[in-house]
Amino acid sequence: MRKQKGFSLIELLIVVAIILIIAAIAIPNLLRARIAAQESSAVSSVRTINTAEVTYQTAYPNTGYSVTLAALGPPAAGACAAPTVANACMIDFALATANVTAKSGYRFLVSNGVPATVPVTSYVVGAAPVTYNQTGIRRFCAIEDAVMRADQNAAASTAPEASSANCLGALYTVLQ
Repeated sequence: MRKQKGFSLIELLIVVAIILIIAAIAIPNLLRARIAAQESSAVSSVRTINTAEVTYQTAYPNTGYSVTLAALGPPAAGACAAPTVANACMIDFALATANVTAKSGYRFLVSNGVPATVPVTSYVVGAAPVTYNQTGIRRFCAIEDAVMRADQNAAASTAPEASSANCLGALYTVLQ
């Protein structure tokens, strides 16, 4: 009789089944960890925008706060020769364009909290996941008090907050 070499089909199927079971357990945890990392990055970006808003208001007191992300950033990637009211170069280009091109799975928006005031005395920073339950779950916002607020986003919205009243409303809770 010949001696058998290699593995039997049953043995290979058992190994594949074990690998699939481990993957079924690990992949959801990996996706949750990725969402948590992207939410953390969004909070950090909103804080960066808050700091830039205060700096902008100090640098341009006749203008007040910026009402667009573009005004806080450079005119183009890597280009920041002379800061101006239109392009203050206080945040990087990736964050300054994050209302169009997402940054870490989130879109950002800066809007005027009280329209038609000059100098601008109020602003709202909002962040929302590009794809709910894939790039993030919660939405984030802050106003000129620089307090971070989070919305559990039960409506699965992918639109960043644009209203001071909503940011201060019942949907948003203060982050600890």
